This record gives sequence, structure tokens and C-alpha cells, in this order.
Amino acid sequence: MSSSSTRRSNNRTRVKLYTLNEERQWDDRGTGYVTCVAPTRSNTSYSIIVKSEVDGSTLLESQIQLNANYQKQQETLITWSEGEKYDLALSFQEKVGCDYIWENICDVQGKNSSSFLISANNLTNDSAIYESDDNCGESNENYLSPTITLPLVDLSQLHDICNLFSPDKVRDAARRDLLARAIESGNYIRKLIELFHACEDSENIDALHQLYEIIRSIFYLNKSTLFEIIFSDAIIMDIIGCLEYEPQLTMKTKRNHREFLNKKATFKEVIPIGNQELLNKIHQTFRIQFVQDAILPAPSLFEENLLSTMNSVLFFNKVEIVTLLYEDPKFLSQLFAALKDDNLLDEKRKDLMLFLKEFCVFSQTLQQQNRDNFFQVRIQLMRLHRQNYSL
Repeated sequence: MSSSSTRRSNNRTRVKLYTLNEERQWDDRGTGYVTCVAPTRSNTSYSIIVKSEVDGSTLLESQIQLNANYQKQQETLITWSEGEKYDLALSFQEKVGCDYIWENICDVQGKNSSSFLISANNLTNDSAIYESDDNCGESNENYLSPTITLPLVDLSQLHDICNLFSPDKVRDAARRDLLARAIESGNYIRKLIELFHACEDSENIDALHQLYEIIRSIFYLNKSTLFEIIFSDAIIMDIIGCLEYEPQLTMKTKRNHREFLNKKATFKEVIPIGNQELLNKIHQTFRIQFVQDAILPAPSLFEENLLSTMNSVLFFNKVEIVTLLYEDPKFLSQLFAALKDDNLLDEKRKDLMLFLKEFCVFSQTLQQQNRDNFFQVRIQLMRLHRQNYSL
């Protein structure tokens, strides 16, 4: 392969580039096309290069590092860190583009992007550890890393499980990785949820307090693959149930989050949304935001860093939601047409205005050009449908 050729393919793939700022918020650095380029010198590695779609300037040139912790989140996002305070993210327009770059990263690091490596000593028990395609980041020498054997999920083992996930042990990055892989491979979270149901039915408060500590620590493992499990429709309400049993609160003062979500927090579809995938993303984003704002305790600086992946998932969910709504040719017109209706009930009008307000807040996640276009469209529609209503 010549030194000037791209790795495997010279197809350009459309992406958005983000960097994490000092306030732990993602900044949009522009949209362009990404390639994986072969090294020009013998002592260098393949590089990820992003060229601006506007003027062809270089937005990013990053060598793929053997020991960097690259993570593939969902199907169209790759994140990694360069140095202690420089985090990067590539959000792909198409899944195939994300897969192409991910395969290149894993090839450089000596990993197989589409298979699992299972420890031979743990093939038959619940603590099997594997290298998954969602986490390339260790050097070739450490490919067969030590494993952690998790205790069986049983009431008699709950104290040992709680000790395994104690805050002092979660602080170590390498240990967090091993714990996360063990949890994924053993279907561990679902088994913890089954134990939670048994403990709640029997009103075993001590065990419920321990399960609270365990589930909270799993959040601080900071792994996107675990968040996909935690925030899935199948178990999210049970996860929230576990987090009701904070040891510092009595049964009389504990927060009934499930009751609030099931009976008081109702979803109002003020404008019909026919895209079921978009609706699911909206529901998931609300749950993540609720857990972050109302359930998890105010984080210390250390804990805030450990929740960076959840913050990233939340941010990119909002980007996807507002982009899909903004690109719907009928959505904004229907919204302002509804506001123009003289026969609209005040309560309905208030709901529409609240939705518009939240939509504008979400729009801050758009790329600068799209954000400007969105507000221009909004201003034009508001002029056409001006109403003397306010919240």
C-alpha cells in the first residue's frame, strides 16, 4: 500500500466533529468528510483526517494510537481522548461510515471489530470477560487482560457484590473497564433487577440499600454499552426503582420516582410525530435527563468526569431529535399553523408554546449554520402567524 493511499477505501464519509470544552459540554467544530490515511513516515501510524465540506480545510488530523481508549457509542458515534483534557467525537451521518472508520481503528490496534474474545477460564460461568467491538483501547501487549470474576447474583452474595463496586474501587480506570465487560458478558444487570424485585416484594430494606449502591456505581463505570442496557425500555423503570432506596432516606421520606413518572409525568404530543424511532429517542432522552437531574446526587468533580459518557449520550440524542424535527418539511408549519388557530384552547396553546420553547433550547445543539437557518425559518413563520400570546 502506498504511503499516500487511504486505508482500505478512499470513500469520503460525512461526519460532524465535536470537542469537549472545559465546562464538559460538546462544541461543534464543523461538518466534513473523514478518511483514514496511511502513514507517510515509518515511525507514524494511520491518521483520521476530517476535511471541511465548506472549504476543504483540515478540521482534524489525529493519529490512531495503540493505547488510546476509543469507544463506539450506538451506531453512528465514535469518541476518544487525546491527553487528559482533550476529548473528541465523530458523529456520522451513516452507520456504514462509522463502521468503516471503526474497523480501521481496531485494525491498527490489533483488534477484531466484529468478534468477541472470551477468557478460556470463564467460558462456562457468569463472569466471562470479552473484548467487544464497542471498546478498542488497550495495547496489543495487554490484549489478553486480567479478568474480574463477579459473585453470583444472590442475596447471600449481595454484600460481596456491593464491596466489589465500592467508590474507591470504581476510581481506577482499568478496573472500571474490567467491571463493565464482566457485567455485559454475564447479563448481570438483568439478574440484579430480578433480585431487586424479590427484595422489594419481601421488603428487605438492607438489601435494597445495597442494590442502590451497586446500581449507582454501575452508572459511574461510564460505559456507553451499559447505558444502552440501563436506559432500554425493558428495565429503565426497574433501574429507577433501585435508585429510590437511597440509604440516607427512610421509607417515609424516600422519593417515589416511579410513581411520578407513571402518574404525573405525561407525554404530550402537541404535534403528531409519525416517526416511531424519533418518539423512542424522545422518551429515552427524557429518562436520561430525569435520572441526571432528579435522581443521581449532585456529583463531585470526580463523579462528574465519570458521568461524561452519559452527558455525551444525552447531548447527541438532543442533536438527533432537533435535527429530525428541523428537517421535517411539515413540522414547523404545522406548529405555527396550530398557534394561528383562533379556536385553539388556551391550555393547548400553552402546551404548544412550551414545546416551542424547549425546541429552541434543543436547537442550541445544532451546527452554527443550521442553527442560524432554523431561527430564520422560525422568525419568518412567527411573522406570518404572529399572535399576542405569552406563557
